[in-house]
Amino acid sequence: MATEKQVERGPDEFSCEQCGSLLEFQPGTGMLVCGHCGFETPVPESNEEIEELDFHERLASLESGEDLEEVITISCPSCGAEFERDANLSSEECPFCGTTIVAEGGSHKQIKPRSLLPFKVERDRARALFRQWVSKLWFAPNDFKQRARLDTTLSGMYVPHWTYDASVTTQYTGQRGVYYYVPVSTGKGTTMVRRTWWTPVSGVVDNEFDDILVLASHSLPRTYMEKLEPWGLSDLVPFQNEYMSGFRAESYQVGLEQGFSEARRHMDRPIRQTIRYHIGGDEQIIQWMHSEFDDITFKHILLPVWISAYRYRNKPFRFLINARTGEVQGERPWSWIKIASAVAGAAAVLAAVVGAIQLAD
Repeated sequence: MATEKQVERGPDEFSCEQCGSLLEFQPGTGMLVCGHCGFETPVPESNEEIEELDFHERLASLESGEDLEEVITISCPSCGAEFERDANLSSEECPFCGTTIVAEGGSHKQIKPRSLLPFKVERDRARALFRQWVSKLWFAPNDFKQRARLDTTLSGMYVPHWTYDASVTTQYTGQRGVYYYVPVSTGKGTTMVRRTWWTPVSGVVDNEFDDILVLASHSLPRTYMEKLEPWGLSDLVPFQNEYMSGFRAESYQVGLEQGFSEARRHMDRPIRQTIRYHIGGDEQIIQWMHSEFDDITFKHILLPVWISAYRYRNKPFRFLINARTGEVQGERPWSWIKIASAVAGAAAVLAAVVGAIQLAD
């Protein structure tokens, strides 16, 4: 039986060669920079290849406990997020929902990420994008917009994802519909009416899938995370601790097998599109389909996100920024007073227009 291999990893810290202060990764530069004296150290180049791992082999190794890392995390009692603990803090705010939590963490074993996209958008730029986004929110409460402009505390977080590749062979049965036209007499003459001729069909189609992206977190709204795409996964780099310096990483909550179930749902639509194309005709009905998934491989990757989270009237609001492209998505409150005023104003304008038309008549 293979021996268990574990890696203990706490906060990633690197010391400045000149003054001994902590170095942090500077987004977009490929450098570790000292915040005290400005000394820069390049992130060493890695010769490690970013490889796809065999899905079934890794599931088997998970059962035996092989090739896992020990991750020390802190868990938020409010939103359930789990992220790497900062050993220097006794309490802190959850970056995902803004709840103050006591930094009492635990540890558990997880598959180690093999690649990531480093932060590219700097904190100041992210803050400016966030304020710009807030300023454009229509019908948001004034105090909310003011607070958002002043309290733009951003946390840099690496969010876990899975990617899956697969070769899929699908058998199907269905119906092909072909249009034809028949003359139909009416009171005004004859008109051509469309009909559909249906014939049974069956067949086999093949699909190839590459890097189907699945969010491995329950802490962030899936809708907003998907709207942050695209990420440019072709720019992934091998995992190195230097990229983590000054940032934190969330632990995955969606496991490898569960993630593939989600990936299959993403694959369903293109498989159906392929079947419809294969059936041909003018209309298609898919009555039955069965897919076989082969050559399944995966990657565990980390994607960079700037997060701002705080509570407004006891409700958490989260704002996400793609730290590669600057795309902003988020939750927002609504001012029903502003909405009611706008509706009343529109009604008054409409009434005035109708009145003017009546007077003109």
